[in-house]
This record gives sequence, C-alpha cells and structure tokens, in this order.
Amino acid sequence: MTKNELKEFLDEKVELYNRTDFIETDPIQIPHLFSAKEDIEIASFLTSTLAWGNRKMIINSGTKLMNVLGNSPYDFVLSHNNEQLEKLDTFVHRTFNNEDAKTFIKALQNIYLNHGGLEKVFAQHQNQKDQTESISNFKKVFFEIEHQPRTTKHVSDPLNNSAAKRLNMMLRWLVRKDNKGVDFGIWNSISTAHLSCPLDVHSGNVARKLGLLTRKQNDAKALAELDTNLRLLDNQDPVKYDFALFGLGVFEGF
Repeated sequence: MTKNELKEFLDEKVELYNRTDFIETDPIQIPHLFSAKEDIEIASFLTSTLAWGNRKMIINSGTKLMNVLGNSPYDFVLSHNNEQLEKLDTFVHRTFNNEDAKTFIKALQNIYLNHGGLEKVFAQHQNQKDQTESISNFKKVFFEIEHQPRTTKHVSDPLNNSAAKRLNMMLRWLVRKDNKGVDFGIWNSISTAHLSCPLDVHSGNVARKLGLLTRKQNDAKALAELDTNLRLLDNQDPVKYDFALFGLGVFEGF
C-alpha cells in the first residue's frame, strides 16, 4: 500500500469504529456514566488503570469500583474517611488489590486538594512532541503520599521505557475532541496533536502488519516509532487511528 492508500484505508476504519455503539463493549462506558468533569476524569483514570485482561472483566471491575465509590467518584475522593475506605477491602482486579485501591483514592485526594486536579498535573512538563515527560511527572506527584512500593507498578513511567498504554488511553478519552460521542474532549490544556496511541498486543500486531511499526517489543521506543508514522497520516489527530488499529485487531482479526 502507498501512504495515501494506507491513510484512506485507516481513515475508513476510524469512521467504522469511532461511533457511539463502540461504547457498549468498551471500558470507556464507565466514565460515560457521569456528566461532571471531575467524575468523568476520575472514572477515566481508575477505569484505565484496570484496563488489562479481557474487556468484559475490565468493565465488570470498573462498574464494581464505581459502586463502591457510591457512583460519585469525585465526592468520595474528596470527602472519604477511613470507615468509607474500608468498603474497598473486598475489591481486587488481577494484581490490583484493595490496598492499591485505597492508595489510589488517597493519592487522588492529594492531587485535587493540593495540585489543582488531574488535568493540571498532566498539563505540566509538556513538550512539543508527546506526553512522555508529563506522564512521568504525574507518577512522581501521584506517589508523593505514603504508599507501598508494590503499588507503583500500577502507574507506568514512559521514561522507564514503558509504552504507558493505559495512561495514553485515558488521555485519548479526556483530551480528544472527536464530535462522535466516544471521546470526551473535556481537557483543553493538552493538544490532541501530542497524544500517543495506546499501544497493546492488538494495535501493535496490526501496526506491524501495516508497516507502521518494525520494533518487536511494545515499549516506549516502539510507541515513538508508531507515533512518528501515525503523525505522517494526520499530524493534528494521530491518536484517532487507535480506533482503526484496535478495531482491525479485535473485531476483524486482521
């Protein structure tokens, strides 16, 4: 395929999958339960944190977590007490356990009370290329509270060569303004042009078959290569191709 043919092919797949019925089978349905900005962004962060395993399991765990938070995540984060935190004692998603969940709630409270909220933290340390430095900075801020070392594995750091798939997915949800009703586009301080594709097994395999990626590992170096090639196709909204790569891999077995 020529570059123009590839772009036309992928643009068609974006149109096919970037539509509201995509929400029904995707974890993004969890933050779509809410309308207030803070509820959406907290639900997006927590749901994306749980986003490994099959999507049904992720959706079930995300729903359970929102129920524990009284389906008012921002209010719970701001005003919880120790007794309310004990409601998380039974929560577990794979290796993310109740102690991790409690630490995440406390860390989010610190971010909203002392750092101006999630968007403000992620908007710091931006460069003119991607969100690598801002994501790494977010992890430092997030874990400035007392925490167990094991919990840090649940927040990726691209400066340690992680593709940070889950955080990049969250950023797509919150930053990208697609006017199709899937992504929220409620964060205005980060440019869509600087977003990265959430790189996982599915998107990585499809990208390699299409010649968009040559590196075999799904790490930060692979993500940089994929970013470069996707921006050649659309330098203002490169992450829209996540819909195409994911859809081709999951729904079409490409």
